Amino acid sequence: MENPYEHLAIEEFGKVLQNEGAAVAAAQIQDYLDKQDEIPLNIGITGESGSGKSSFVNAFRGIDQRDERAAPTDCVETTSEVTPYPHPHYPNVTLWDLPGIGTTKFPAAKYLEHVEFEKFDFFIIISAGRFRENDVKLAKEIQRMGKRFYFVRSKVDTDLYSVEQSQRDFNAESTLKKIRDNCIKGLQEQGFESAQVFLVSSFKLHLYDFHQLQETLEKELPAHKRNVLLYALPIKNRAIIERKKEALKSEIKYIALLSALVAGVPIPGLSVVVDIASLLHATKKYQVTFGLDNESLKSLAHTAHMDLDELKSVMTSHLAAVEITKEVVMNTLYLSSSTITLMEAEEMSRFIPIIGIPTAMGLSAITTYNALNVLLNLLADDAHKVFVKALGLSTTV
Repeated sequence: MENPYEHLAIEEFGKVLQNEGAAVAAAQIQDYLDKQDEIPLNIGITGESGSGKSSFVNAFRGIDQRDERAAPTDCVETTSEVTPYPHPHYPNVTLWDLPGIGTTKFPAAKYLEHVEFEKFDFFIIISAGRFRENDVKLAKEIQRMGKRFYFVRSKVDTDLYSVEQSQRDFNAESTLKKIRDNCIKGLQEQGFESAQVFLVSSFKLHLYDFHQLQETLEKELPAHKRNVLLYALPIKNRAIIERKKEALKSEIKYIALLSALVAGVPIPGLSVVVDIASLLHATKKYQVTFGLDNESLKSLAHTAHMDLDELKSVMTSHLAAVEITKEVVMNTLYLSSSTITLMEAEEMSRFIPIIGIPTAMGLSAITTYNALNVLLNLLADDAHKVFVKALGLSTTV
């Protein structure tokens, strides 16, 4: 789906305001914001039978293996058809569990036609051991067709445990290096001179190379899809919290401008209604993006073998693990006296002759901008605290 505004800077909306008026500019900004939440991201997950594809699909989506929405993870090949698994909070992001190329009657070229490769933004090729001939054939065909792909070596935690049990002088780092070097050597022997392999455990995404995979995917995606990926990524390291925060903050100026434009429309009460709706929508988005909705926290508590109340005890914003309502948001903002003062000043300014509406527009933008930053900062801080608590880390990590 193309976004007609994806290349527009905020200054372009100013030109629309000047030439076509506040109502048209406000409608275009609202359309722009709506389309940001609709940009599709399709990720193809493939590999041979037993490679751990389904577990990776579930982990990436933050879905527990026992969840009814989870991809089945039986020890036999469970994927015979192309199966979509939408993200639970961002349905525009879909991971597609693809049948292993070794389990179909299609050669690599026909396999890609069979799975309709055109719709995928990139592919992740997963192996639980050395990458085999079928993996390499598929990678070369994806490369030939101009798509990106990434080699992921799965079940690394299991390998480390096995080696540790059999070696007296076990060293995790050197073992990981051997696993990586072995995979790269195998790929080089089959024609990939500069192959990169990411070592991952779907049950311990905060360890090994998942962070590097995140960064690589973000860097190599088209600009308009990077935030889409960031919002959907599971929080498995503290850096991703800051990256999510930056992405969410980049939208605030558009919401603030929308607030100003609506404040300039001479319809009593319209500005307040739109501002509250914008604050609610944004706060709900912040909550699920940081994994602080009740469902995500339950899943995290289960994964961390921790009581949910213990996990909730570190949060201070009162915005996490609750239903986001007008009362919840306004009660939070009342603790920020400067934001409430601006809200009151905006309403009073409307009654000033001549300069009242322009003043209200400016105050509305400032109020919305400040309010969203307050809400975003509170939830980002809670996300840091929850992540540290769940993994038992020092706050200095």
